[in-house]
Amino acid sequence: MNQKPISPEILDKIKKLEEKFSAMGQDISSYLDGLLYADYLTYWDYIHLDTLLSLQNPKTAIPDEKIFIAYHQVTELYFQMIIWEIEQIAEDNGKSTKLFLDKIKRINRYFEHLVSSFDIMVDGMEQAQFMKFRMALLPASGFQSAQYRLIEIMATDFKYLVGADFRAQINAESSVESMYENIYWKKGATELSTGNKTLTLKQFESKYTAKIIETAIKYKASNLWKTYSAKLESDELKYEITKELKFFDLQVNVNWPLAHYKSAVRYLQKDPEVIAATGGTNWQKYLPPRFQKRIFYPELWSDAEKENWGKSWVLKEVFNKETAN
Repeated sequence: MNQKPISPEILDKIKKLEEKFSAMGQDISSYLDGLLYADYLTYWDYIHLDTLLSLQNPKTAIPDEKIFIAYHQVTELYFQMIIWEIEQIAEDNGKSTKLFLDKIKRINRYFEHLVSSFDIMVDGMEQAQFMKFRMALLPASGFQSAQYRLIEIMATDFKYLVGADFRAQINAESSVESMYENIYWKKGATELSTGNKTLTLKQFESKYTAKIIETAIKYKASNLWKTYSAKLESDELKYEITKELKFFDLQVNVNWPLAHYKSAVRYLQKDPEVIAATGGTNWQKYLPPRFQKRIFYPELWSDAEKENWGKSWVLKEVFNKETAN
């Protein structure tokens, strides 16, 4: 039986593989044996589909709880992708402004999808079902998403995450640990009547405080703002990157929290006694940007824009009023 001769292209690739493995002190024949005996890869094995579809384990028999679980799992996967993109920018250390621009555009696409997808929470579940199964999940809350906190930390200088009431006290000598004590989100997880920390916050701090402080120290000199301000002062792509950073700022600090606010208004109304359904978080003070004015890049915004931070979204989404900007 005549065999088809091996093409020069294949022989060249085999030679390159041999050089690659030889440089590592490895025998190419062993790797070729591995290819010979390995099974073909399937889609479901590659993404571990069976495992993925087994991870929705509701605490009640209420049907919409599975939707609730799956949606939040998808959200955390998007957060993970965003973290991976920021890590690549930090590792590159601003050497490639093209990479910076490409990555921040990706991040904005992820957040655009997240914000638009939140209609699943706003309109996609029955209010009666939500209120029933949500009370079975206490004190768990989306407030406890550590990945979201890491995105904030990796995006900006830590001082910009300090609560609005304490920012005037921050100076060049302030440590990460001292600033963390007054981080903005702690105020959103205190009991209305006593001002004490909720169990939701206590659980979160117990599990993630060390990781948060470690990340804040690690990214002190390599967060997105530091990379932007140190490496892009005169680059030709600076205008585009600035525009994307401002959009990212709006996505994270206005559109995303206000999408949650819209959902909270729908399901929880405005009565303090039903705040428990969010794990005890004081969402009425915590979510609206006008209270905390969380802004990653205040240097990029005008005084008027900062003063009216989030106002146009509220007018449009809550009061159905269009604004000039």
